[in-house]
Amino acid sequence: MSNALWTPDPERVAATAMTAFRHLACERSGTELADYEALWRWSIDDRAAFWSLLWEFCGVVASKTADDVLIDGDAMPGARWFTGARLNHAENLLRRRDDAEAIVCWRENGTRSAMTFAELYDSVAALRAWLEAKGVGEGDRVAGFLPNLPETIAAMLATASLGAVWTSCSPDFGTRGVLDRFGQIEPKALICADGYFYGGKTFDSRPRVAEILAELPSVEAVVVVSYVEDAPDISGLRDAVSWNAATSAVPSGDIPFAQVAFDHPLFIMYSSGTTGAPKCIVHGHGGTLLQHLKEHRLHCDLSADDRLFYFSTCGWMMWNWQVSGLAIGATLMLYEGNPAHPGPEILWDFVEKEKITIFGTSAKYLSAMEKAGVKPRESHDLSAVRLLMSTGSPLTHESYDYIYRDVKQDMQLSSISGGTDIVSCFVLGNPVLPVYKGEIQSRGLGMAVEVFGDDGKALPAGEKGELVCTRAFPSMPVGFWNDPDGAKYHAAYFDTFPNIWRHGDWSVVTPSGGMVIYGRSDAVLNPGGVRIGTAEIYRQVEQFDAILESLCIGQDWDDDVRVVLFVVMRPGHELTDDLIAAIRLKIRTNASPRHMPSKVIAVADIPRTRSNKISELAVRDIVHGRQVKNTEALANPDALKLYENLEALKS
Repeated sequence: MSNALWTPDPERVAATAMTAFRHLACERSGTELADYEALWRWSIDDRAAFWSLLWEFCGVVASKTADDVLIDGDAMPGARWFTGARLNHAENLLRRRDDAEAIVCWRENGTRSAMTFAELYDSVAALRAWLEAKGVGEGDRVAGFLPNLPETIAAMLATASLGAVWTSCSPDFGTRGVLDRFGQIEPKALICADGYFYGGKTFDSRPRVAEILAELPSVEAVVVVSYVEDAPDISGLRDAVSWNAATSAVPSGDIPFAQVAFDHPLFIMYSSGTTGAPKCIVHGHGGTLLQHLKEHRLHCDLSADDRLFYFSTCGWMMWNWQVSGLAIGATLMLYEGNPAHPGPEILWDFVEKEKITIFGTSAKYLSAMEKAGVKPRESHDLSAVRLLMSTGSPLTHESYDYIYRDVKQDMQLSSISGGTDIVSCFVLGNPVLPVYKGEIQSRGLGMAVEVFGDDGKALPAGEKGELVCTRAFPSMPVGFWNDPDGAKYHAAYFDTFPNIWRHGDWSVVTPSGGMVIYGRSDAVLNPGGVRIGTAEIYRQVEQFDAILESLCIGQDWDDDVRVVLFVVMRPGHELTDDLIAAIRLKIRTNASPRHMPSKVIAVADIPRTRSNKISELAVRDIVHGRQVKNTEALANPDALKLYENLEALKS
C-alpha cells in the first residue's frame, strides 16, 4: 500500500457526522462498531436497521412512517422499502425558508444571481400553483429543456411537490436527441429557456423548441425562462407563457405537498445502451432522498454552512445529486456555461470569490487543467475548500499528484462512481479515511459492493473483475418507463449474475478497503465522463446514402475516452473529408456535441455475432490490443483483422 496523500486529523474525524452516526449505530444495535469497515459491514448485514436509523438521523419529513422498513429483502429486483410511508421529496428539500442564500449562479456572460431559501420556496409555490391550474397532477410528466439555472431547480421542485415526475435534457441536445427521450415519456408540460451561452457564443433555443413541440402533442403547457434576452418573442411557441407570467402570483400559506408512497416516481433519467432508444430509468421519492441524504450528510459531511458546487448540466445525474443538498440546508453553487471560458481560471475564480467549500467536477476537467499548466494553489485563495470531488471517468494517478501538488494539500479528495442507474454512488469518498493515490476511498454505506469473476463468485482484494452489488438498496430504479413486465430492467442489470446487480465497471477492491475502477466493461462510450450510447450515433450516420453501415467504439486516449467511428461505404462511394465533416455536423446537430467522433475510418467489413448483431466489444478489444475471448460466437471472425494496429488510431 502506498503512503496516504491525505489523512484526516483525529479532531476532524471526531467532529464528523459519520462518527456521530457510528456511535449512534453502536448504541442502537448493541454492537461494537469500532471503525468504518465495521460500520459498513453492519449496514449491509442489517439493512433494515441501517436505513431506518439513517431516516431518523437525517430527520426525514413524512406524514406517515413506514409499516415495514424492508419486505422481500433478498429479492433483487423486487425488494420493497418503507412500505406504507407517505412523504414528498420536495418538502424535504424545502425545509429551510429564511433569507440566507439557497442558490448562487454564475453565468458565462459574467452575470451573478442569487435566490434565498424564502425566495426559492415562493418561486416553487407559484409555479406549482400554475402547473396545477394547467391540470398537472400526480404521475404526469414535466420536462425541462434548460440551462443550469435557479429556475431549473425551482421547476423540478414544483413538479415533485405535485407528485408529478420530472425529467430533463441539457439545451445543447439536438431536436432528435430530445425527442428520443421526451417522446417516450409524453410530458404534459415543458419548461424551457429562450437560449443559452456557451464558449462566448449565444444559442437560440426557440427554433428547436418549436420543432420539439411539433412532435410532442402530449404537451399542453409551456413555460419559457428569459435567459439570453430580457423579453424574448415566444409567439412562435404554442401554449407558451413566460416564466415571470407563470410565477407572478405567489399563493399564501404553506405549499400543500402531495404525500406519495416511498417508491412513487420522482425522476425519469436516460441511459443509452448499444441498441435501441435511450432507456428511461424511473427513480422514486424516498429512495432518492435517503440515498442522497446518506451521501451528503455522512460521506461528504455536508452541513448547512457549506457552499456546494458540482459542475454539471441538468441532463447529468450529478445535477439531481447536487440539488438534494438543499435537504441539508446547504447553499447550492451553480455555474452555467463553458468551464474554460473566457479562460481556464474561471471556475477557480468562482471558488475563491464565493468561498465554495465543496468543489465537484470531472476527471477530464482536472486533467485538462494540469495540461494547461493551471496551478490554482499559486493563483487563488482556496482556503475555504475542504473537499474536492471527481467523477465521470477514473481519476488517474497523475491527477491525484496534480491536485495535492498544484491545487491544495490540506483537503480531502473524493473520487466517486455510480451512475444514472442508481442516481447516486456505489463507491465514494469518506471524511474519516485516508486518501491513497488512484483509489476511491470506500464502498458506500448500505451498498453491498463486491468484485465478481466470470464464475459469479466474489474475488479477493487485488483481483480485477466486475463491480456488482449483491443486496438490494433503496435507490434502485422503481423500473423502466414502458416496461410493464420488467424485462428491460432485468436484462440491464441482472442477466449476467442472477439476483445480483452487475454495473458494468471493471474494478478491484484494494487492501485498504477502497476501490479502483479501470473503466466500463460494456460497450457504452464515456468521453469526458458523459455516457453515450452507440445507437444514438448510428441513427444519424446511417442516414447518409453513401454509408452502408457503421460501428462505434470508445478508445482509451489521453486519460479519457475518444469516440471512434468505423464506416462501411456503399460501392462506388469514398470516405472524403467533406463527408466526414458532414457526419460530424449531423451528429453534433441531432445528438449533441459530445457525440462527435474524433476519428472516422472506412473499413471493408464489420464483425457480427451469429445472431447478426454487430460486435462492438470485440472491435474495442482488438483496438486496445486485447485478445477476443470468444471468437466462436462471431459469424465472420476474420473481420477482426481489419482493426489490428491501425495507424490512424496511433495519433
